[in-house]
Amino acid sequence: MFQRRGRKRLAAAVAAVALALTGGQAFPAAAPAAPAAASAALQATAFEAAAAPGSDWLHVDGNQIVDAAGNPVWLTGVNWFGFNASERVFHGLWSANITEITRSMAQRGINIVRVPISTQLLLEWKAGTFGTVNVNTYANPELTGKNSLQIFDYWLALCEQYGIKVLLDVHSAEADNSGHIHPVWYKGTITPELYYQAWEWVTARYKANDTIVAMDLKNEPHGTPGTTPRAKWDNSTDVDNWKYTAETAAKRILAINPEVLVLVEGQEVYPREGETWSSPNTDPDLSPNYYYNWWGGNLRGVRDYPINLGANQDQLVYSPHDYGPLVFNQPWFDKPFDKTSLTNDVWRPNWLYIHENDTAPLLIGEWGGRLGQDERQDRWMTALRDLIVEHRLHQTFWVLNPNSGDTGGLLLDDWKTWDEQKYALLKPALWQQSGKFVSLDHEVALGGAGSTTGISLSAAYGSADTVAPSVPGQPASSSITSTGVTLTWAASTDNVGVTSYDVLRGGSVVATVSGTTYNATGLTANTAYSFTVRARDAAGNVSAASTARSVTTAASGGGGGDGGCTATYRTTSSWSGGFQAEVTVRNTGTAAGTSWVVNWTYPSGTTVASLWNGVQGTPAVTVRNADHNGALAGGASAAFGLVGTGTAATPATVSCTLS
Repeated sequence: MFQRRGRKRLAAAVAAVALALTGGQAFPAAAPAAPAAASAALQATAFEAAAAPGSDWLHVDGNQIVDAAGNPVWLTGVNWFGFNASERVFHGLWSANITEITRSMAQRGINIVRVPISTQLLLEWKAGTFGTVNVNTYANPELTGKNSLQIFDYWLALCEQYGIKVLLDVHSAEADNSGHIHPVWYKGTITPELYYQAWEWVTARYKANDTIVAMDLKNEPHGTPGTTPRAKWDNSTDVDNWKYTAETAAKRILAINPEVLVLVEGQEVYPREGETWSSPNTDPDLSPNYYYNWWGGNLRGVRDYPINLGANQDQLVYSPHDYGPLVFNQPWFDKPFDKTSLTNDVWRPNWLYIHENDTAPLLIGEWGGRLGQDERQDRWMTALRDLIVEHRLHQTFWVLNPNSGDTGGLLLDDWKTWDEQKYALLKPALWQQSGKFVSLDHEVALGGAGSTTGISLSAAYGSADTVAPSVPGQPASSSITSTGVTLTWAASTDNVGVTSYDVLRGGSVVATVSGTTYNATGLTANTAYSFTVRARDAAGNVSAASTARSVTTAASGGGGGDGGCTATYRTTSSWSGGFQAEVTVRNTGTAAGTSWVVNWTYPSGTTVASLWNGVQGTPAVTVRNADHNGALAGGASAAFGLVGTGTAATPATVSCTLS
């Protein structure tokens, strides 16, 4: 699919830089700094001259990121901030050793690090202006005498040594610990043109360096209507139009290096249907003129105005951010929520649709937070982690730093000890194969030479994989209407990784999806259908088909869910001889309903012992609304819970009617 390119060695490039800067002294020993302007020019020249074409560049194929041979890869990493702040260097080097931190990340499965930086610092590097950096040289003797750019280049050499790739992120216009609060990419003396030029300079400097494989154009553009400045997304060329700015920056970057991935984040708000960017609305609770989301997390504009990079469209990745209630108590955290409701209410309409529609890959650039302080926070983080794993969404966890005030870090305050509880939550979302973490470097195992915890990308794909995934679970059906049904099934397992599922109707493939849910539409009323699913892995192996699920659609005009009601069943806990479950009923239409009924059948030996927020009827299991929760407005939901006896089992079909 993509032409494979010859390999280069970054370590040689950095060594050449060091030799040029030290008058021939062996790397990594440092020498007194050269005059500023001459130093910057010499560094750039030496770095580029020493580098040769690389082979680790990545590209986009549909909603996947692939290597030069077309093999799907999974970018799973972490953020490490500091270069964006006034210190102009990684935080933590005031006490911990840069080599130990980097090696530790690689050994624990971090295959990419997102590095926040400022436009101001890039322009300072370009001009050869270097201030004093806050580095403890007792803890970091290898950094003695180095300026911030030399430290960055030294760290890039470490990343190559340990098989880590780098994602560079312009986090703010100015080098400021709170610079991310400013809503746009220009501020004071940092003009939009200087923002473009900073990106062009850093792209040119590292264009032959395939350790930096991706560039996040701007962290969290945001701002609300009526405030100045604020970021918007439309088809204009206005100075505050983030879509236009991102497109322009991407094209200028890719004109220099067409191999690097370009990440585009969303913004904060987007006009609702029928509204414009001139519509007043500064408070979503007072006026429903705009859809609100996290800073950088609103990518609804992609549906109407997608980024267009022409011949380089295969380098585009969209990158939303998402957080839990301990960062900010968004409205969706004030009602019962789980992975399904968050997916339907927040993630899919704001950004997941981009992945599901095969438009482009997603890399969740920031997500994370503290654990054990708020049950809702833990529930949100687990749900998003599970979504990431289910769809193999790319991600960089926020954050490595323990000094992130509202989230804490993967490292504890000594900058050496890992928060094992938080790491355990993250670990399933790190790329692993046969118990080893997978590098994005074709030659270097994650963890470096002799690593016992990681393998290289070539090792992951080097031997032919002939093992098919396990058979998926039998589909369960819900939300049956006269024209459609929702199917869900238990995931398959695979030695490399399941990449998609084929959905078959009557033996013919009708869809290929990345998750374990499919909404079948366009069916005929009062008609029987048979559905099966089969799994595919990254090597193209296909499992056997699952056990079939027979579904009969409702009669036209009613039954089986009434076309405007869904019921989602989940087991919340279980024990020997019993279990607890919750069912969420949602009005999926626009008209209000006054009452609902949910039906399902348990396997023999399983029964409902007690129930709340609903009224049980017989035969089988029929649950009607209680007096207080029957009325559901369009889009509204209600939930009821139950305690059952027998073996916990998710019913194959849960139907719902709303009247």
